[in-house]
Amino acid sequence: MEEELTVKRLEEFRLYYNHTIHPELVRQERARVRILRLIGFSFFILLCLLAIELYIGILVITLFLSIPIVVYIGYLIVRVRQFIQTFKPSVVRLILDFMSQMPNYSDLEYSPDKSISKKQFLSSGLFATKADYFLGEDHIQGQVSLMEFEMSELLVRQVAPVGNRLDTTFEGVFLLATFSEETQGVIRVWPRHQRQYHTRAIKEFTWEGGKNVDEEILNAGFREQFVVYATEDTHVVGILSEPMQAAILDYTIKTGKDIYIAFENRKIYAGITEPRDLLEPSIFYTNLRFDLIREFYEDIYLILRVVMYFDQTR
Repeated sequence: MEEELTVKRLEEFRLYYNHTIHPELVRQERARVRILRLIGFSFFILLCLLAIELYIGILVITLFLSIPIVVYIGYLIVRVRQFIQTFKPSVVRLILDFMSQMPNYSDLEYSPDKSISKKQFLSSGLFATKADYFLGEDHIQGQVSLMEFEMSELLVRQVAPVGNRLDTTFEGVFLLATFSEETQGVIRVWPRHQRQYHTRAIKEFTWEGGKNVDEEILNAGFREQFVVYATEDTHVVGILSEPMQAAILDYTIKTGKDIYIAFENRKIYAGITEPRDLLEPSIFYTNLRFDLIREFYEDIYLILRVVMYFDQTR
């Protein structure tokens, strides 16, 4: 039933893409081609100017000709940045308009320059880090069924213990949702194969009264994929129910992504790894591709389905 619904939604999205998103992509494609032609023409002119400078060999004239060259390169960079910055918001808003027409999805809003805050990220307790470098963008908020949520792309890095380099702590989509009803208890869920990298976070949670509760997880596949800790007063299965375990496991299998989850009374935190920027347009290749838009739609749809699972399995 779930699989049939997903296929039906994708068919509906294909029709919506043809009638609504494709015309916007055509407009964006024209802008991309104009920029590409401008870059090609500019490269030719710059080569000519460089040849003239080398032929003349007079320093004052060379410096004089360099001024407009530098200014023009700056202009090209601005044009490229404007294209990249306008492409994603226009397409994402159209995708969210489509999703807003689905049952249980409402008030979906997109803010390209807003993000989950550093304080919210650290409050999850999933990552023991000072987050020396914290960058967020592409904030989406709204409501799934009765559950309010917000999420954004994050890149979090910290200074390595040895050397002066920055190690990546988390890169992907981070989500914060709120249960519609009162819930008591604290749970932390880490991918089992990543456990060695989160020893400090696990120790900090045990100091706060957390303990390993893998024996309370009845789904064998979930136990293999995740390590689960909770405080002693937490009814684990009451919060992390068996249908929820199955849904989360299914998501990780379908996407191949790591997912980190924390329950803090009514709050739900989820970090989903994504080692690339979602829906970032190309300047040198066409963006007029359904598969590019479908991939982003499916990413958002699957993430919001996880939010719905949290609500439905309560």
